[in-house]
Amino acid sequence: MFGLPGIMGKGVFGQNSNGVGSNRSRNNNKSNNSSNGNKSKTLTYLLWLVGGVCGLHHFYLGRDLQGVLWWCTFGGYFGFGWLRDLFYIGEYVADANKDEKYMKKVDYMVRVYEKPPFSTVRFTGMVVVAYLFSTVVSLAIPEDNVAGLSWQWLQIFTPLAAALGVWAVGNIGHETGSIKWPLICAYLVPMVGNPLKSFIFDKWGYDIDESTSFAIMILSAAWSFDHLEKRWRPKNQKTPGTLKRIVVISMCCLLYMALWSSYLYFNAKVTDEDGDEVPFHEALGHFFSSPWWLDVKQSFIDVWQFAQEHGWMETWRQIVSLSDPSGEQNAFKVLELRSGATQTEIKNQCRTLAVKYHPDKAKDDITRKDVQNRFFEVQQACELLSNSRAKRRRRNKQFNEEL
Repeated sequence: MFGLPGIMGKGVFGQNSNGVGSNRSRNNNKSNNSSNGNKSKTLTYLLWLVGGVCGLHHFYLGRDLQGVLWWCTFGGYFGFGWLRDLFYIGEYVADANKDEKYMKKVDYMVRVYEKPPFSTVRFTGMVVVAYLFSTVVSLAIPEDNVAGLSWQWLQIFTPLAAALGVWAVGNIGHETGSIKWPLICAYLVPMVGNPLKSFIFDKWGYDIDESTSFAIMILSAAWSFDHLEKRWRPKNQKTPGTLKRIVVISMCCLLYMALWSSYLYFNAKVTDEDGDEVPFHEALGHFFSSPWWLDVKQSFIDVWQFAQEHGWMETWRQIVSLSDPSGEQNAFKVLELRSGATQTEIKNQCRTLAVKYHPDKAKDDITRKDVQNRFFEVQQACELLSNSRAKRRRRNKQFNEEL
């Protein structure tokens, strides 16, 4: 969603006034090619296909921050960024491999623009991720007392989460910036906004709701980063080692999962058929002891035991047979016949049910509709079994001729 192409890679090569930047870029390209190794475009596309919504292709190319954001937002907000990546993977790979042509393009952008130009996609990404992170933190804080204590004071970390979301998107690729001004604005807006809301309400009777205040906080944090913090990433930034990358990525993912787990355990509710709210963790426990789940669980156990005794090929054949791909089993059920009934039995039952459920015998409009549906089901079942019999006859005849 916000992994920008072209100039949005990893490193950046500046050029000074005497024009030596291009030569330094080429020298850096050679050294980086030898140290980073070549990333395969084919493998990148494969990783994009099988694990792109989790950011797997970004992790492979060393774009860890973007990979974490893809993991948190399920492919750049439910697959939008994942689909967009399809058109820019070539440039991402060229950036990872420090392709000379690509680096010249980066060098040109740095010389033309003193600071990275405004990007609607990136700014939108800042707002969306800041909203997501701050919302998740707010939801994760227990609404009721836990261990006799109120934990609502943790709401103080909600602006921090918003600033982190802005900073994370702002530091993708060749652009960078500190969290200083987004953090200041994220905390300053509630501090100034709450007294201001009271004054506006007392003066004019207009109430500013929480969602509007929330949106103003996020927009101000994104605006401050874009106008006060954004700059080109330094060209000689050190790349962290593999172990450090794994540790940082794992900690970020675990923290995000912990926040969602806290919400599901403490605050999430499920509404039953009577309109009563049941805590999610209780509903989940009841689900695993429900008759429906026990039946499904027993079915899986039966399949496993059958496979252990008869082998997986025979198990698959049984599954295909029970799934009724031809529809014959359902047709026998509609006709109220045993499976494998003779053709004579099928014909007689078709005549009997056709007379029984003929629409002309319906006494009123409501009954006629039900009878018509039943009549059509019988007709379809008879036609299906008749066609199946004809196909079997043709196959048997062809088999006998081959013999």
